Amino acid sequence: MSAKPTAGRTAAAGRTTADARGDVVVLLIGMRVNHFRAVHQWIPVMLAMFRMLAELKKDPARGLLSRVLLTASPRTYYVVQYWESAEKLYAYASAPDAFHREVWARVNRMERGGKARGHVGIWHEAYVVPEGRYEAIYGDMPAFGLAAAHGQVPLAERGRTGKDRLAWRAPAA
Repeated sequence: MSAKPTAGRTAAAGRTTADARGDVVVLLIGMRVNHFRAVHQWIPVMLAMFRMLAELKKDPARGLLSRVLLTASPRTYYVVQYWESAEKLYAYASAPDAFHREVWARVNRMERGGKARGHVGIWHEAYVVPEGRYEAIYGDMPAFGLAAAHGQVPLAERGRTGKDRLAWRAPAA
């Protein structure tokens, strides 16, 4: 069951956990609509995120393993992204051929030119979580979140208790 999940996403029976090994890299990135009527300001931000996600899906070598689109409120939308490594995350963010670099340059020009009027907020948080410092439990769920990024295994493979699973380390190669 540790193979990467397929697009069918059928629920795994019982309790499972993510088959992550080593450090886990998580990026939370999103936007907040500050003024709903300023559609011309926030729709391009949303569309740019979808375009970046499509670009990353077309080129798995860039390092995005999986993502989950979420909303926190009618104003706030974000993506939880799971990456192969922090190096690949930052390589994508600064790659001259990546759409992200073009968008970020555009945002910086708008701010310098006084054209960013506060109609839409953008944010991100990046985390590198060391092995033995994360746990995931899924009950009768298809691979989701961390398990969608790294595959899923029966819960018992990582320990009986949460404390055991948080302390789990991959066997030395």
